[in-house]
Amino acid sequence: MTRRSRRLWRILSTLAVLVACRGPAPAAPSSAAEATVPAFEHTAVAALGQGAGPAGLRLTQPLADTVFPPDLAPPTWRWQDATPADGWAVRVAFADGREPLVAAVSGREWTPTDAQWQVMRDRSRNAAAQVTVVAVVRQAAGKPLASGGAAFTTSADPVGAPLFYREVNLPFIDAVKDPSQIRWRFGPVSSRTPPPVVLTGLPVCGNCHSFSADGKTLGMDVDYSNDKGSYALADTATETVLSRDKVITWSDFRREDGTQTFGLLSSVSPDGRFVVSTVKDRSVFVATKDLEFSQLFFPVKGVLAVYRRDTRTFAALPGADDPRFVQSNPSWSPDGKFIVFARAAAYDLGLKHDKALLEPTEVAEFLSGGREFKFDLYRIPFNDGAGGVPEPIAGATGGGMSHFFARYSPDGKWIVFTQAKNFMLLQPDSTLWILPAQGGVARRMACNTPRMNSWHSWSPNGRWLVFSSKAHGPYTQLFLTHIDAAGLDSPPVVLDNFTTPDRAANIPEFVNLPPEGLRSIRDAFVDDTSWVRAATLHFQAGDLAGAEAKFRKALQRNPNNIEAHRLLGIALARQGQPQAAIEHFRAVLVARPNDPEVHGNLAIVLATLGDHERAIQHLQLAVQAAPGDATLLFNLGQALMARQRFAEAVAPLRKAAEADPASEPIQAALARALAGR
Repeated sequence: MTRRSRRLWRILSTLAVLVACRGPAPAAPSSAAEATVPAFEHTAVAALGQGAGPAGLRLTQPLADTVFPPDLAPPTWRWQDATPADGWAVRVAFADGREPLVAAVSGREWTPTDAQWQVMRDRSRNAAAQVTVVAVVRQAAGKPLASGGAAFTTSADPVGAPLFYREVNLPFIDAVKDPSQIRWRFGPVSSRTPPPVVLTGLPVCGNCHSFSADGKTLGMDVDYSNDKGSYALADTATETVLSRDKVITWSDFRREDGTQTFGLLSSVSPDGRFVVSTVKDRSVFVATKDLEFSQLFFPVKGVLAVYRRDTRTFAALPGADDPRFVQSNPSWSPDGKFIVFARAAAYDLGLKHDKALLEPTEVAEFLSGGREFKFDLYRIPFNDGAGGVPEPIAGATGGGMSHFFARYSPDGKWIVFTQAKNFMLLQPDSTLWILPAQGGVARRMACNTPRMNSWHSWSPNGRWLVFSSKAHGPYTQLFLTHIDAAGLDSPPVVLDNFTTPDRAANIPEFVNLPPEGLRSIRDAFVDDTSWVRAATLHFQAGDLAGAEAKFRKALQRNPNNIEAHRLLGIALARQGQPQAAIEHFRAVLVARPNDPEVHGNLAIVLATLGDHERAIQHLQLAVQAAPGDATLLFNLGQALMARQRFAEAVAPLRKAAEADPASEPIQAALARALAGR
């Protein structure tokens, strides 16, 4: 930077400090400081006041006509400018006509100090202020400078409630493999730094959550005791504890019919007495290779069921329990009298297993085959769980689009929902729409960004909406918009302080609690089975070291967990630790002496150590326990032949060929045994 440029920044910075410290004051006919500035610097300062200079500088954030809440931390202004500038000067002019605020920066962004932001908030309250940015360059005095600007307003309506939200590492499959990396944060929008982490390190999946209207009840999907239908319900406190007695399972709903339940998109009632969820469900749930949209998820089967907390009972919600449809994504009216949900004709994926995460080949018709799947919004009376007749909501049905994630405003006047061409979660084209709660003409909201808008939540006072968007890249950020009494919304405000570069922020929810009302959420339900489940995800993904660490945590909690010993033995063997693997296989055989799989695995490890005779003994025990297992019979035959015992190898290989006559390796081994005999 030149000497002249450095002098300019000192002058502009002095002006900024003076204005910020002095606060609003009657405008002087001409600034005394400006009068002493040499010609080049004077031109820059004058350009600030007049907006002089050719276009070519564009403010990208915040957008023009943005409305800020009065309790927001200082936002950051960013701009794009092709001018080879030494720096930029910023002027904030106010409708009161008094002295503007001036600042100088060396980069293409500016965040006001707390003192400056206080001045800006106070003087733009319900009256637009104008931010103008001028590029300052080394050029002759009096020559026009590149500039650009945008107006903003500060609303009289505060947000008034902190946000609870989740931070997820990408791609999605990494979060599935290791859920302990997921973090939950809780804090107000006034926070200048990322809000405190209140929950992390959970080794099992924790997902969708909701609070009662008063913030006193928290519900969260969790995996517990190898049950995907588990759900935690707890009273909120400064330290909220998710203990075992707080965990229910949606699998208890009509358990006798033998149909799998995962429990999906559950929602706590406004008074905290009920929870409604999708049960008996099946979803298209698949990881994809695209970092930005690394999963495809939407339910294709399911009915709504209600859990009543006082009686600890489950029941179907009549009118939303028709097996011909998938009924999902329920949301309560603020008085608890109605539920809005997404509905579509049910679809059978034809799967023969009960795994939640599917392989791309199993849902190829949706990934690459062009099959569509669209939801409509329906409303049903709750009637204390008695339900009623579902009615389509005009403005949120048909039209060749999919409608989902409906959320009532706290006064019950509006519904904001998400619309996309197809499916549900993480759609690049998803946009937010608002319509009267009774139905009518839906309006596309002004706050929509160009890339994925979803997961929205109303502030308790009904004047602000938070939502997630991928407008700025693959890592989802949180945005705010102001909604007035007529349902009109403002351009989006990104919550810069609520995101970190390596995490996607999603599922935001305003909570009707003070910021200090929730400092931590502690899990007290995680047991050895939970750690085995977490380790198994690593194991299935090929992360043997990660699996080993979590299997060992399971054994720390319960040294007699047989499944942990068995799988840890396999993980150790595959990592080239045969002696350690043998110890864990033997621990299993103490409890299950006739386990054919463990005998077979132990035999393989012994063979790698050159102990072929003991390997044969364990294979013989395995075959005794499972006489029709073609793999065990084949392995026994192979082991016998390795010891030149061809005559003995013929019998098990013949049985293996009978069990699996199409296996070429078995037939070839049998031929070698016969020849060797």
